[in-house]
Parts: sequence; structure tokens; C-alpha cells
Amino acid sequence: MTKSKIDIPGLKYGASDNFLLIAGPCVVESEEIVFTVAEQVIMLSDKYKIPYIFKASYRKANRSKADSFTGIGDINALEILGKVRKELLVPVITDIHNPEEAGIAAEYVDVLQIPAFLSRQTDLLVAAAKTGKWVNIKKGQFLSGASMKFAVDKVRDAGNDRIMLTDRGNMFGYQDLVVDFRNIPIMQKNGVPVIMDITHSLQEPNQEKGVSGGKPEMIETIGKAAISVGCDGVFLETHPDPSIALSDGANMLKLSELEKLLIKLVELRKTINRFKTEII
Repeated sequence: MTKSKIDIPGLKYGASDNFLLIAGPCVVESEEIVFTVAEQVIMLSDKYKIPYIFKASYRKANRSKADSFTGIGDINALEILGKVRKELLVPVITDIHNPEEAGIAAEYVDVLQIPAFLSRQTDLLVAAAKTGKWVNIKKGQFLSGASMKFAVDKVRDAGNDRIMLTDRGNMFGYQDLVVDFRNIPIMQKNGVPVIMDITHSLQEPNQEKGVSGGKPEMIETIGKAAISVGCDGVFLETHPDPSIALSDGANMLKLSELEKLLIKLVELRKTINRFKTEII
């Protein structure tokens, strides 16, 4: 990885040469869904020695339609995430949307995530930094990889060097995203781990019906390409049945399909690691 050690409490296999995996459902729908996903991915992470952070948003604030599902209640959802962290002994990441949320969410999780649409919000970045938690900044769909230097600087200037960057593609026209894989090495120049979001990068946003579409059949393609160019980790959303997921189901990976994807990515990572060793 770009940084020799990601010192997140509870992170297993962090010193390995494997990629970091951030995975889970889009949002906390229920305790049952959360634990079903977390337990399955933890089993796979142990089987393939993959450093793993469980992901779920406790609230979705950036929805197109006013009647879109946003969550089950902030504290209720945060308590479920805290329960995952405590009972399953796995680090947890969740989104925050305004500075006031940073301190509250930090009591329940290990990593605070800045949504792509908010990646330029100085007050939000500084508030996240001041919690002392790791901060994962998702690159805005409207930003270049090089411009993320300024987001990194804001967090560092606030006294926190525990930073990750995550790419999730760039807007192309009105209803599609494209991935420029040059952004991975460009953002790694900041000396931080760079993650590739291989599910949100396949969204088809701004649909007339007010719900984003997606191309989940391309998840493996984006994942393999990201590993090949040297990303430090992979972010993905997964659900037992994406067709009934309450948020972003159109671009999720079905939980039962996760293992076969991880097998391919782990083997590809080994090949890339050998290639780097031979070149050196």
C-alpha cells in the first residue's frame, strides 16, 4: 500500500500486501441486513487475508427525490454500526454530511467518509479531521485527481494525517460516469492510500424517475482495472438482494457473487505484486 500501515483499530491483515476492502450495504436498512452482510464479508476477508472495513451510511442526505429512503433514524443506525464494531471486531466507516455530525458519528465508527458531492466543503473536512479518526474523502465527480491535493491539505492542516482518497468516476454528459484510471497514481502522489469505488463508478445518475440506474455487470471490469494500475483498495456496496435494496440497488453487487469477484482480485493483486518485485 502507499502507506506502510493503516493503523485503524481492529483492522486485520493491515500489513499484508493485499488490497484494502471497504464493503457493505449502501445504508443501514435494518440490523438484520447489516449483520448478514458484515458476517459474510468478514468470513471472506479471513479466508483470503484481505484487510476489511465494514461500510454502511447511517443516513443518506443526498437523494434526488424528497420521498427517497434516507434511513431508520440517525442514532438507531449509528448504534447498529457500533454494535457491528463491538461484536464482530471489525472497523466501521460511515458518511457524514455536515460539521456537526463529525463528533457524533466518531463515537460509533473508526473512519469518517466525506461524500463526493461534499469533498470541497472545508468546514466538513476540518471537523472530520479534528475527531482524530481516519478520514476517507471521496473524489467529487466534478474534480480531477490532481485537485484532490487541496482536500488532503485541509485535513492535514487541521492536524490529521490519517487520510484516504476514493475515486468514484467523473461525470460524462448528464446520465453517465467514466473512470479515468490516471487518477489513481496521480492521487497517490499525496502519500495517502487511494481506493477505487467499483460500484458507484457505474451509476447512471440524473434519471428522469429520480432514482439512479447502474451497470453492475461491469463491476468486475472496473475492479480488475483498478487493481492492475495499483490502487490500494477497493470500495463496493453489496446486498443480499440488490433488487429490493432501499438505496442504490441498481449498481450494487449481489452478496452471493462477492466471493468469486474477490478470488479474481486477490489473484490479480498477487500477480501485480510479483511484477513490481521483478521490476525492482
